Amino acid sequence: MPRRFLFVGVTTGESSIMPIFPRWRNALGLDPRAEIVGRDLPIHAPVEQYRETVAWLKDDPDNLGALVTTHKIDLFHAAHDLFDEIDSYGRLLTEVSCIAQRDGRLLGWAKDPISAGRALREILHPGYFGRTGAEVLCLGAGGAGNAIALHLLHASNADDRPGRIVLTDPDSSRLHRLEALHAECPRNVTVEYFHTGDPVEVSRLMSELPPSSLIINATGLGKDRPGSPVSDDGQFPLNGIAWDLNYRGELRFLQQARKQEGTRSLRVQDGWKYFIHGWATVIEEVFQRPITENELSILENEAVFARPASPTRGMREYP
Repeated sequence: MPRRFLFVGVTTGESSIMPIFPRWRNALGLDPRAEIVGRDLPIHAPVEQYRETVAWLKDDPDNLGALVTTHKIDLFHAAHDLFDEIDSYGRLLTEVSCIAQRDGRLLGWAKDPISAGRALREILHPGYFGRTGAEVLCLGAGGAGNAIALHLLHASNADDRPGRIVLTDPDSSRLHRLEALHAECPRNVTVEYFHTGDPVEVSRLMSELPPSSLIINATGLGKDRPGSPVSDDGQFPLNGIAWDLNYRGELRFLQQARKQEGTRSLRVQDGWKYFIHGWATVIEEVFQRPITENELSILENEAVFARPASPTRGMREYP
């Protein structure tokens, strides 16, 4: 009898993980009966659909657990009472991105702060912000954007924390929630919140950043929905880093950044590393199987065949 590892998203059939997972299962020596199964829900699906999904995960013993992408906040609000336990990050962020059945109990975690931190360590060498004076502009205040901000605010080394983080979102309720959350965080970082989804206004904010700053597209635009959070004539900071959390789809933000790679000495990063770390952290929990750094390299090599073409191929290594 197959054991199901659920992928809850919007267009899961288009994700690279579908052909990748069997290779990872074999490379890690996971249960050979484990199969990945996609469950597509519309963005901001009805509460009943989230509750049905969580109830099924809990009640069917052939379900091992799940990774949740776009729906992690909505799923938490709709069905958190169905979980037996949710970790501290999940309760703090009011989201669930990882679900596992364990000894008849349903457990939930918010893994994005961990996977975001691991991905950032590959993008930025230690002490980057202290060394450069760079700031961070995070476009999108949903689960991923919040997780990245939280990771930066809690960095133990002061040189790994930017002096200023700017968060934008067209949903004011998301920004209010983050502002209340960040008020509880010990920090010496200025955090500013802008209620906007206007690419022209976002481009103005981007133009005010100092050199070497990090701009993150955490909006989902360019993957599940077309478009970019910045305008075509928006100017990226000199020597800056443009990081799109997407690795597949239209990728317009990356295309815009790539056009300025030479003139602005811009470094461009897509979401592939974030994708690898995001799945690895959930697999560790669902299968109760730690993944070593060496094994992570093996998983990345096993996944190369499925990586979509990206406008960032051939990019320079980060110093």
